Amino acid sequence: MNTYKTIDIARIIGIHVNTVRLYEKCGLIPNPERLSNGYWVFTDLRIEQFRLVWAALRVEVLQNGVCKQAVDIIKVSALGNYEKAMELNRRYIAQIDIEKANAEEAIRITHSILLSMSERNVGAQRIYRRKEAADVLGVTIDTLRNWELHGLFTIKRIENKYQVYTEEDMRRLKIIRSLRFANYSLSAILRMLRALSDDPQTNIQIAIDTSKDDDIVRACDKLLTSLNEAKNNAFYVTCQIEKMKKISE
Repeated sequence: MNTYKTIDIARIIGIHVNTVRLYEKCGLIPNPERLSNGYWVFTDLRIEQFRLVWAALRVEVLQNGVCKQAVDIIKVSALGNYEKAMELNRRYIAQIDIEKANAEEAIRITHSILLSMSERNVGAQRIYRRKEAADVLGVTIDTLRNWELHGLFTIKRIENKYQVYTEEDMRRLKIIRSLRFANYSLSAILRMLRALSDDPQTNIQIAIDTSKDDDIVRACDKLLTSLNEAKNNAFYVTCQIEKMKKISE
């Protein structure tokens, strides 16, 4: 049976010694064995668990408890319950697929709304007060304030001392809502909106057909990239669980 010291693990996996100790402390790997001289050593099985941990945590996807699901898989496999770990990993992959579908749908909605904005009528537009806007969007007033606080939207219109929204404002807010509901980060949405706001007078249809639209898509696609990487890593975790199960038999 091969044995490895903490420094060996760090070199093999490509992580810091302190990270090895952190994994131990958090219960992400089985407890190492102690030799008669007092040194902690790790076996081949623990090496494979380290590889599993490193793959599962390589991409940080935070929405809807996806990260927690990855941690649960790690801890269950560390306890040697490989059948349960495999089932949790299947659920994890299914959740990632749901998140990917939501993210892709949000992009489609965004492009649809941007197109409708470019084809808007110049005639009179309805005006919405904040409470009305929140009701139409299906969000709370505090959510609207939060978007404004983070620079996603700025109210510039005041009517009879009330802050109001036009139909064009509402379309912009629908974009924000769709992307937030799909768990795009506030910073990604802000980057997208800034791409649209570089020139307030720009024709949206022209903007869609130029490199600015590429900027919009890139701001959205970062989440999809992370989800795709997380799914690939999950497939690797599947192989690791199978390998660990064989080693332990």
